[in-house]
Amino acid sequence: MTESNAISAFGTLLQRGDGADPENFTPIAEVLDIKPPALSADTEEVTHQGSPDGWKEYIVTLLDGGEVSFDINFIPTDTTHNAAAGLLADYSARTKRNWKVVFPDGTAWQFAAYVTGFEPDAPVGGKLAASVTLKVTGKPTLA
Repeated sequence: MTESNAISAFGTLLQRGDGADPENFTPIAEVLDIKPPALSADTEEVTHQGSPDGWKEYIVTLLDGGEVSFDINFIPTDTTHNAAAGLLADYSARTKRNWKVVFPDGTAWQFAAYVTGFEPDAPVGGKLAASVTLKVTGKPTLA
């Protein structure tokens, strides 16, 4: 048997750029689960009368960086969450920002995105939380 090369996801960071030159990235506070860019490709059917054995054929057209989603322990007064300067401010102002998902081994997804969803949750017997969605615009890179 060979040993696994799996990497623990614990310690992964979600960082938000400030737009400065050089750009500084600040970790979003109290991030729980993160789903990095969900890449997809649009396809166009190109089946024709001579397609082999009557099977549909496709070509890839445009690539899509998809969405990034993550959950947080929502702290309304935290500067990375609040409506003054955080996620809610970016949502309200329709601000495009640079983002990074930094894995524990130092590898990072880098992308530009808009905050397109912010869903708070305040259960009677639980914690104040929120689910956040970022829409990636342009090409994400993994380096």
